[in-house]
Amino acid sequence: MKNGFAVFFAVLVTLGGSWLGFVVAPAIQLGTAKQAAILNSTDTWPLQRTGEATLGLQVYRANGCAACHTEQIRQDSVMAEVTLTSLGKSKPEDFKAFVQSLFVLPELAKVTNNLAATLKDWKGELPATILTTDDKAMADAMADRLKAAGVKSETGIVAIGADIPRWGVRRSVAADFLYDYPVQLGSLRVGPDLADVGARLPDANWQLLHLYAPQIAVTNSAMPSFKFLFEVRKLGAAPSRDALNVPKEFAPAAGYEVVPKPEAKELVAYLLSLRADAPLYEAPFSPVTTAKP
Repeated sequence: MKNGFAVFFAVLVTLGGSWLGFVVAPAIQLGTAKQAAILNSTDTWPLQRTGEATLGLQVYRANGCAACHTEQIRQDSVMAEVTLTSLGKSKPEDFKAFVQSLFVLPELAKVTNNLAATLKDWKGELPATILTTDDKAMADAMADRLKAAGVKSETGIVAIGADIPRWGVRRSVAADFLYDYPVQLGSLRVGPDLADVGARLPDANWQLLHLYAPQIAVTNSAMPSFKFLFEVRKLGAAPSRDALNVPKEFAPAAGYEVVPKPEAKELVAYLLSLRADAPLYEAPFSPVTTAKP
């Protein structure tokens, strides 16, 4: 009994410290979180979801989608790449000889074997990534040296990992979930990760068909059908503007059409809002741009 107060105080301090560290501190940190700045841009990330997409998050939650899907792209590291985009007037063999002449340079000593292996079977196909390194300064040095050969090249940052580029172009970060409540990270991938599905599969009609009958879009899909989010009704004088173009083997009886309910549209709006395609300070990459003809 003499030590009762000491034990009580020790337990109080331990539990109180744990509560402050694991509950209060994260709540304060997340409560003051702000939009992140997009690299090389004046824009911020993420954008606020539309009302329809916000409602769709609740449909996603209510149907337990997080039980089979994650929303967290993982990566191992980032690398710098040098990509050859034009040979100019040079021939492939001349370019190879020029690069080999650079092998004596001290700043490129660590990557000469990498360069030699990459160029060994290269026949002049463009664009061609000729160097991948974890040293951005070395990539920049290589790009500067290539200018002397009259060729054009680009340097960029790419994410590396098993999830890249299968599910996205960079890892998921806290800023991606700023406007999500609750956050649906998930822990099991029975189906694909959805963190960047809005950029990867941006066709709303594809998403609706996939919800109605997953096997329409993905052969042998294990995903259950969400037909209860759709209405099968008799055709009127003309097909509904929202009616799905369902393949014959999945279509209802003749004279009927499949129309998405508001919940289906909201869920698709949420899925299309899931994007992780903005380069951030804590998750950098160089966006791929398509040259105009």
